[in-house]
Amino acid sequence: MDHFLPTTKKEVDALGWNYLDVIIISGDAYVDHPSFGPAVIGRWLEQMGLRVAIVPQPNWQDDGRDFAKLGKPRLFFGVTAGNMDSMVNHYTSTKRLRHDDAYTPGGQHGFRPDYATIIYTKWLRKLFPDTPIVIGGIEASLRRLSHYDYWSDSLKPSILMDCPADILVYGMAERPMTDLVKMFQYENWREHLNECSQIAFITNNLNDYCKKEETLFLHPFEKELSNKRFYGENFAAFETETNKMFQRTMVQPYNKKYLVVKPPYPPATEEEMDSYALSDKMMNAPHPKYAKRGDIPAWEMIKNSITIHRGCFGGCSFCAITAHQGRFISSRSETSILQEVKDLSQRSYFKGHISDLGAPSANMYRMKGKNSELCRNCQRPSCIHPRICKNLIINHKPLTALYRKATATAGVKRITIGSGIRYDLLINDERADKENGLTEYLREVILHHVSGRLKVAPEHTEAKVLDKMRKPHFDTFLTFNQRFQNINRQEKLRQQLVPYFISAHPGCTIDDMKGLHKATENQHLHIEQVQDFTPTPMTYATAMYYLGYDPYTGDKVFSAKTKGEKDKQKGWFF
Repeated sequence: MDHFLPTTKKEVDALGWNYLDVIIISGDAYVDHPSFGPAVIGRWLEQMGLRVAIVPQPNWQDDGRDFAKLGKPRLFFGVTAGNMDSMVNHYTSTKRLRHDDAYTPGGQHGFRPDYATIIYTKWLRKLFPDTPIVIGGIEASLRRLSHYDYWSDSLKPSILMDCPADILVYGMAERPMTDLVKMFQYENWREHLNECSQIAFITNNLNDYCKKEETLFLHPFEKELSNKRFYGENFAAFETETNKMFQRTMVQPYNKKYLVVKPPYPPATEEEMDSYALSDKMMNAPHPKYAKRGDIPAWEMIKNSITIHRGCFGGCSFCAITAHQGRFISSRSETSILQEVKDLSQRSYFKGHISDLGAPSANMYRMKGKNSELCRNCQRPSCIHPRICKNLIINHKPLTALYRKATATAGVKRITIGSGIRYDLLINDERADKENGLTEYLREVILHHVSGRLKVAPEHTEAKVLDKMRKPHFDTFLTFNQRFQNINRQEKLRQQLVPYFISAHPGCTIDDMKGLHKATENQHLHIEQVQDFTPTPMTYATAMYYLGYDPYTGDKVFSAKTKGEKDKQKGWFF
């Protein structure tokens, strides 16, 4: 690739373009690399033969000139807050304003607004009233339905009710964007919305877009506002539906309008995943315009890493990955990954250390159901909680082989695994261990892919809290810890296991934190990786935090809500 996506009129002219098909507005600085969503979608559209530009971090506080500077695109505007929800990006778990931004040069704060998707879209609608606008990315995706917003402490409607966009794309967007591009070729494109999956939109005429027998109808937003119980029922229905491999259309009424959420595409095949690996189509660097403004911290952190799969079947109650990427794993081929390893090894900035071959969970590569028919009918939120599903393939041998082949690539001196490892996948009986190469994988990681410290996430020690987290009980971690220490002793290594813990999670009391303190002290665990629970849209834990009870059982659930309560809980870590 010999050019960045243009960001200014001058850059558009330099490419000899007299029009643009799509203009993407992003809350992040522009980094042309596969870990940055706006760049991935821009390059995906470009690969389809479209002329695409990106306007990164536009000034929303002046007369809107950044939104207007490239004119009107032929097809549509794409809008994203960036790789993070703008509110998570801006505020700590106690709602204190952060003073840095990892997605901005120099780590500077203040280059995007709160609720960036809404603000950006309002500017575009004001300046271009007739041009289609498509919103996407993590902020839009996880606010596609009504949701509790922690920062305003209120139940909010679908972001489409506050944001004058035409269409919302949720999840990983290559396939929906492909169909939307075809749809926007029609002048009467609204009549073709049923030809697209994995999108949401507002309509006055429900009959045009869904059949009652194939639709999940949620309680109206007005009923949710009148009584939290209706939100609880909606959440349980939504989460149960999204756990399925093949989902129904979801509809939520808003006064006289309807929110329609079309079901997602099936999990991507290996061939599709390979086609999404666009590193050879990208500059793999930040745009040169940032050269004098300082490093972009997020880029520095991931520039030597490679993504090997998408999705997560862990189902942790505080995590929104499943609601965005899906519960089913989609893996790249070994050939595709090794080609990217080779490409990375030849980049000018590469010094020989690959910082991660990973994904949301590092060791779920190529894992799926033994019998796919059982998976088609399953609606469990997790394949490994409260116990590992007997239908789940937990074979780690392909991943061990991948690590070894990648390490043997010329120019690669070392590979460390930066993604979290699900240690509970590695704890099984002797026969399953041998068949699936579990100890072999752990030994490979400890001997060759840990930079002195391996980070894992038990999250807590108390069973009732871990059950609300959908995490394995602490004895599973202790078993893993013992195996980790045994391998270190056998190999005469002195590596450290660094556990992550969360305080103030729904269901966690001061007594539970006292129990955590006592349990970790008894095990001589060194605690340094800790965090307060932050309620984020569309998670089970956030639903419990807002409701005050479990939406599945109706049991009351305590949550620490004031800063004083949170600080007291966190204090027990130390």
